[in-house]
Amino acid sequence: MSPQEHLALAERFIAALEAGDVEAVRDIYAPDARLWHNNDEIEQTVDQNLRVLAWLIRALPERRYRIVRREILADGFLQQHVLEGVLADGAAFAMPACVVVQARDGRIVRLDEYLDPAAGAPLAAQARRARIAAV
Repeated sequence: MSPQEHLALAERFIAALEAGDVEAVRDIYAPDARLWHNNDEIEQTVDQNLRVLAWLIRALPERRYRIVRREILADGFLQQHVLEGVLADGAAFAMPACVVVQARDGRIVRLDEYLDPAAGAPLAAQARRARIAAV
């Protein structure tokens, strides 16, 4: 893939995430893609990752990814961003993260995400409260 193709893939990926379009994200992932997060060190399949994404869309319905840095790599791209949104209680939410993405044939084949779990704690607490309230 050319640098322009890697850049277009990165832009398409973030647009799908911001739109909450789970099926568009599925189409961006290769069927056998693997997605890893430093906070749990678990390598997810596409279906596992999309379940988490669907939860995130419900938990943070208004979200945007503020791109801090994006570097095109020979086999993909590196991106630093801040996931920003508003929690159900009206509080602002911001979680810095970095992803290293490997791509082939216009699709993501591997994504390694690095984030600080402490930054995600308010979102996790909201999810726990919602589960308790639903019981």
